[in-house]
Amino acid sequence: MTTIKIITDSSCDLQSSTIEEIGVGIVPLSVQFGEECMPSDMDLADFYARMKRESTLPKTSSPSPGHFLSEYQKGGPDQDILVLCLSSALSSTYHHAVMAKEMLLEDGYTGRIEVIDSKTTSLGLGVLVYRATRMAASGMSYEEVTASIQQAVPSSGTFFFLDTLENVIKGGRLDRVRGAVASVLNIKLLMKASEEGAIEVVEKIRGSQQALKRLLSFLGDKEHDYEKDVIAIAHSNCEARAREFMAQLLEKHPFRHVLFSNMGTVIGTYAGEGGVLVAY
Repeated sequence: MTTIKIITDSSCDLQSSTIEEIGVGIVPLSVQFGEECMPSDMDLADFYARMKRESTLPKTSSPSPGHFLSEYQKGGPDQDILVLCLSSALSSTYHHAVMAKEMLLEDGYTGRIEVIDSKTTSLGLGVLVYRATRMAASGMSYEEVTASIQQAVPSSGTFFFLDTLENVIKGGRLDRVRGAVASVLNIKLLMKASEEGAIEVVEKIRGSQQALKRLLSFLGDKEHDYEKDVIAIAHSNCEARAREFMAQLLEKHPFRHVLFSNMGTVIGTYAGEGGVLVAY
């Protein structure tokens, strides 16, 4: 049993079975349709169906410092804590986690605590969390685990494609006229998490199949240790498409450790239905 308590937020999109298996603490972001807050275990098919019916996107909110503090306090008074948060360029979650750290220390906490900005989200964050828990469980020291994750952040990659531009338009990131033209032309956006942790468009490609082929090609630009590294595939309510993509990926890149999940409500709000993400 590791003495390191590892905490992350719900944007990591790890499956509930994986979360239970690795024993990570989750601090949830909230998602609301109007004044109605969605339950954390909401059926994702229902969520995507409702999102398509609504004229505006649901609102997402970062956890308060108090929510983080409550999770920090679940461990012992001197248990070391490592916190990994979604990109500070996308949310105030990281800053609230840091505020909670300061509150914890003011309360007399005597252990060590580090809060890391992952510069990514979804399974890009999930991969880092999974890696941290594996290292901690193997007996690596707190200093070793923390240093390894800090080094992994800039060398990690998160790429994805959007099958629909509907949510980008609803969210005001693309005007309706240009969005309508792109949709008619069957344009798909290939995107990535930048070095600063922002989301940027890499390419615009016609057709889903061509976009997925290009997405797969990004992995060839890096060297991978297939025995030790972790690959992750997330999808926004399009499991068959994502599993076909995963089979093609593993045929070319036989990673031993694979994470697979449906994007949760937080990331799904921005991705829309039909998107596929790959992270390493």
